[in-house]
Amino acid sequence: QVQLVETGGGLVQAGGSLRLSCAASGRTFSSYTMGWFRQAPGKEREFVAAITWTGGNTYYADSVKGRFTISRDTAKNTVYLQMNSLKPEDTAVYTCAAAWRITAPISSPPKYRYWGQGTQVTVSS
Repeated sequence: QVQLVETGGGLVQAGGSLRLSCAASGRTFSSYTMGWFRQAPGKEREFVAAITWTGGNTYYADSVKGRFTISRDTAKNTVYLQMNSLKPEDTAVYTCAAAWRITAPISSPPKYRYWGQGTQVTVSS
């Protein structure tokens, strides 16, 4: 059974930075794509970024391009989301997800079978 555990959320001022981590376990992830999604109160879940486990190809939502960086450490089975220049509108619960042999569109939540519990990110103005 795949388990995804996020850490690293918290409260930060606008312009600040946070790094989220997603520790993955339960199987070999070589054919997986790992994604980060977020959901703010009263809003739908939104794609943030994704990375292929093999090859490390990355994909970003337009709203975070140039500010967020997704990466993975295959030795540690961990995916990271480095968030810089944070804005109040980035406030949300951030959740890590995993998809096996994903097909387009990778930004679609139903493509991901496994989900973590989420971690709160709050950006104050």
